[in-house]
Amino acid sequence: MKYMLVMRATDEAYAGMADIDFNEMLETIGKYNDEMIRAGVLVAAEGLDDAAEGVVVDYSSEPPVVTDGPYGETKELFGGFYILNVASKEEAVEWAKRSPITGPGFKTEIRRVTTIDEFPQDNEWIQKERAWREATGQF
Repeated sequence: MKYMLVMRATDEAYAGMADIDFNEMLETIGKYNDEMIRAGVLVAAEGLDDAAEGVVVDYSSEPPVVTDGPYGETKELFGGFYILNVASKEEAVEWAKRSPITGPGFKTEIRRVTTIDEFPQDNEWIQKERAWREATGQF
């Protein structure tokens, strides 16, 4: 089963990271990533750019409204993610508990990634997606 570990933090927690040497942070996270690679559970991992560099598309009106920067009120920002292929939610939780990025304001949300096999296989759009995944080597 695949699980996504969504790395979240408050603005204050991110600000506190500014005092950490970047190379030291890369080494710490690199060791964690390497541990998951050696265990054979890491599928993908990415960090995200500063939220101030992003845009938000709000579908509350027609046409949708696009605004610069993070959400209007940010209590926690989504800063990156891991996708793990593990046997259970409990195993995903154990990996999340080993994260080196910890402290007040840091959280990891864990959610199972659904698969195309869970959708009706006789649906034309599911069939098209399956064909695309097969053609691009995703199966």
